[in-house]
Amino acid sequence: MDIQNFSALFNTPARREAFLKLIKDNKTKHIFIQGLEGSSIALFFSNLLEHKQAHIIIANDLDEAGYLYNDLVQINGNDHILLFPSGYKRDIKYGQPDPPSEILRTEVLNRLCQKGESLLIVTYPEAIAEKVVPVNMLSEQTLHIDKNSKCDIITLSDKLRERGFEEVDYVYEPGQFAVRGSILDVFSYTNELPYRIDFFGKEVESIRTFEVETQLSIGKLEEVYIVANVCGQEASGISILDFIDKNTILICHNLSWVIDRISTIASESLSEQTLIAEEGDRYAMQKIIDVTAFQKKITTFRRIDYGASSEANAPAVIRFNCAPQGVYHKNFDLVSQSFSQFIEKGYTLYILSDSEKQIERLQAIFEERGDSISFTPVLKTLHEGFIDNDLKIGCFTDHQIFDRFHKYTLKSEHARSGKLALSLKELNQIEVGDYIVHVDHGIGRFGGLIHTEINGKMQEVIKLTYQNDDIIFVSIHALHKLAKYRAKEGEAPRINKLGSGAWERMKEKTKGKMKEIARDLIKLYAARKEEKGFAFSPDSFLQQELEASFIYEDTPDQIKSTAEVKADMERERPMDRLICGDVGFGKTEIAIRAAFKATCDNKQVAVLVPTTVLAFQHYQTFKERLKEFPVRIEYLSRARKASEVKAILKDLADRKIDIIIGTHKLIGKDVKFNDLGLLIVDEEQKFGVAVKEKLKQMKVNVDTLTMSATPIPRTLQFSLMGARDLSVISTPPANRYPIQTEVHAFNDDIIKEAINFEMSRGGQIFFVNNRIPQLYELENTIHRLVPDARVVIGHGQMPPEKLEQAIIDFVNYDYDILLATTIIESGIDMPNTNTIIINDAQNFGLSELHQLRGRVGRSNRKAFCYLLTPPRHTFSVDARRRLQAIESFSELGSGIHIAMQDLDIRGAGNLLGAEQSGFIADLGYETYQKILKEAVEELKNYEFSDLYYGADSDTKPEEFVSECTIESDLEILFPANYVPQESERISLYQELDNMERETDIRQFCERLEDRFGRIPHEAMELIRVVRLRRLAKQLGIEKVGLKQGYMYLYFVSDEHVAYYQSAAFGRILGFLQKNPKLCKLREISGRRSLAIKDITSVESAVSVLEEVLQTPPV
Repeated sequence: MDIQNFSALFNTPARREAFLKLIKDNKTKHIFIQGLEGSSIALFFSNLLEHKQAHIIIANDLDEAGYLYNDLVQINGNDHILLFPSGYKRDIKYGQPDPPSEILRTEVLNRLCQKGESLLIVTYPEAIAEKVVPVNMLSEQTLHIDKNSKCDIITLSDKLRERGFEEVDYVYEPGQFAVRGSILDVFSYTNELPYRIDFFGKEVESIRTFEVETQLSIGKLEEVYIVANVCGQEASGISILDFIDKNTILICHNLSWVIDRISTIASESLSEQTLIAEEGDRYAMQKIIDVTAFQKKITTFRRIDYGASSEANAPAVIRFNCAPQGVYHKNFDLVSQSFSQFIEKGYTLYILSDSEKQIERLQAIFEERGDSISFTPVLKTLHEGFIDNDLKIGCFTDHQIFDRFHKYTLKSEHARSGKLALSLKELNQIEVGDYIVHVDHGIGRFGGLIHTEINGKMQEVIKLTYQNDDIIFVSIHALHKLAKYRAKEGEAPRINKLGSGAWERMKEKTKGKMKEIARDLIKLYAARKEEKGFAFSPDSFLQQELEASFIYEDTPDQIKSTAEVKADMERERPMDRLICGDVGFGKTEIAIRAAFKATCDNKQVAVLVPTTVLAFQHYQTFKERLKEFPVRIEYLSRARKASEVKAILKDLADRKIDIIIGTHKLIGKDVKFNDLGLLIVDEEQKFGVAVKEKLKQMKVNVDTLTMSATPIPRTLQFSLMGARDLSVISTPPANRYPIQTEVHAFNDDIIKEAINFEMSRGGQIFFVNNRIPQLYELENTIHRLVPDARVVIGHGQMPPEKLEQAIIDFVNYDYDILLATTIIESGIDMPNTNTIIINDAQNFGLSELHQLRGRVGRSNRKAFCYLLTPPRHTFSVDARRRLQAIESFSELGSGIHIAMQDLDIRGAGNLLGAEQSGFIADLGYETYQKILKEAVEELKNYEFSDLYYGADSDTKPEEFVSECTIESDLEILFPANYVPQESERISLYQELDNMERETDIRQFCERLEDRFGRIPHEAMELIRVVRLRRLAKQLGIEKVGLKQGYMYLYFVSDEHVAYYQSAAFGRILGFLQKNPKLCKLREISGRRSLAIKDITSVESAVSVLEEVLQTPPV
């Protein structure tokens, strides 16, 4: 059943009529609704939508408002439900405006001006404490545009400029607009998506919304209101109560709390920091309303109270008899006992969940336990379950039964992600002066796009400068040979000299080295194919119970990886699988499930970890997850006494221990397993050579699962297909708390407040600072600010035992603050640490910041990350962009794909051995990848072809040329008046040049039309080149020249005898016999080519090649 039906079930006709009667009767000033619990509040207030006017619901704080808003949207869709947030990040006293929230505020005001529709506006005290602009000011700042409006692009741009909009190349923030040809993009302050208005002369042809990230249209609109930024002008503003209609109904959870909270805000003063740093809004405090006037005014409105008591005298009362959902802490004995009691008393049970999988899991658990519990699933979840004793309904939510965190999403998330995407796109774009790698010539510097004239036609080429100022021009059809040079951050590469052959030699050397590594991997893979291992039996019911009790919801990647691991275990052949995924993406959970599966078949499991700390930590995690099950877990490391070690070893040999976790001691001579069934290796790249060799021998006949936290780039995965089984987890877990990230100038207030808050909730703090001498100064600062904080220092120059002890003491809560260098980014998980402070954050790379931040927010509490910097104007634009990006991405894993660049580089090094990072620095990452792919391909096709294609080599793909180059003197390019920005043209050229499939071409054209309007002729011709190249490749042609009305097709050289006997060449001969007048075979200095005349455009060239492909071979 869906949530609307459920809502109708709860809101019986009797309840609805009683409520609406009271609402429509203007004499009833105060209504008190008693006994609502959990999400029944949202269900009941949905009835207000039938009353055609605005209603304002005031919750106690942002979280409560967020959940209420989310529930209302789940039930009624989001057309008439709005959130009215505070316009500042954190507290108003820090004076940091938050543009996405300003959009939502303006949107509410704009909707309130259009009378006669029913609205439910959810808000909270901090938000109503800020003034809003008066009505007349709002209407001056609003432009209304619909399909019938007569206006042209120039007048509209002028109007936007007058209202303070800024003209940019691409619109990604509210208050910007852009003009391209007949298209005007504008980001109004009233909608979370910008608008694209397409003009035809002086008429508006269409209005669409578009996605900031991709800049592509999403939906069509009939009319739009464009509102300028009114949030800066509230100092002369009014209270929201003066803005709204006097008949508006206010709905309060707790009126006296609202008034208290607002007076507290009004009594605060602006934090000194904002004044010192000269950033943010210095007049923020003038935007707070007058409390006494507010108190008087609020009593004049009609009001509904829904808290514990009402403050009105003699209100009309509606009574409910609801109770909150019980707390089960995923204890299924309790769940089934309490559900059975409800069923006996004649209650109907409803279980709400967003995913069908969860409901199936619940049903499976009840079935296996043998409970006969019938419930009705509802496929949309609310925030809190409740029991309605009058209707005898029990409404339970799955995240409460399984003890998961449930998160609310607000509309402003949209606006945030877009901005980020752009700042990252900027980091990836090629600018003049960047280092570029050309596959054939090496590393040079980019000198811009240049227009040249070839036989009287304009063309664009790319200019690269090499050593001694040698210059080469690269045609836009050869862009796939270029890549932006990427290696570790901050190191400039050597520029190559043209024609010296050094580059070619380096490529060959690298390829040879790679072949060696790949050869080893493939041999191991082949050896394993022959071996017989143990085939585990399918899942038992215990396994399902273990998996159901996981507190987070499995991400699709996790489900897929788990399934792959289990399938490998159930096969006879020994498993060797590598799982990569970011910190906190649930790799350990997969390991636990695999380990448990092995113990169910009475096999022993060994878990190998690089450090003592990790051994202890995994031990804790495994014990916690498996405490309900009959499994014995132990750990071995330096930290255990000799007597304990002896006892453990004896029990291990006697098969009394099921799972053993330990450092490299585990594969020492004195450790004897009774029956080892599964080996799990965590962070394999951190072990030494000797350990790795030993592992190689073990792997041949024991199932092995390896885990790595350095994500391995997709491209590398494909190139290593068939040399290693990989599972990649790239999606972050859904309901993790977002980490609140803030950038501040270094100051004592912030540090003191952050530490005190975290300590007050019993948590711990990471303080990261990368310079060792400064650590001790900071320690003194912290003691001065927070005398009772216990601080421990950790850095890489300490003796390893001391460092390890410091970290273990911190894990055991002997200290509150760990003051350390970036040493903490290596794999340690501390769920009790939920605040991280990073000093001098401007010096870290994106991925480092991302990984450091991933250290907190591992539990179900809100986490904070403070990035401290010197005053903003002192550091580089790039650093500022990075910090902005990381600040707007509070979610774990959202910006991850792009922050991955330098991680990719580390990942490649880890997978293929350490010396690789030297090659990456020489060649740049993209080139390195290309060469690796070639190396593996060659091995597969020649040395190991039997292994991959079987003994008969008919299945081998027939390909005569790996690429086909194209030269022309036609005018094919994107005109500058069509795509005005140079860097954008380059990225479009690059995208085109790497394309192959027809469907890609079609989508590319649609995207172009959407963003820039009709595609001009020369651009269409350029797009057809893709097709031309693909057809030529099928015919085995090395190079195509389109010059002076001829098309020249160049064939491969004589060594390729196979080609001249193939069907492809036969077709060309067939075409030659059919059209002798058009074609002419030529041979110039040993190169054969075919000239075809009367070809004046790419279009005609494509049709000729299509005809050739249709010709039967001779």
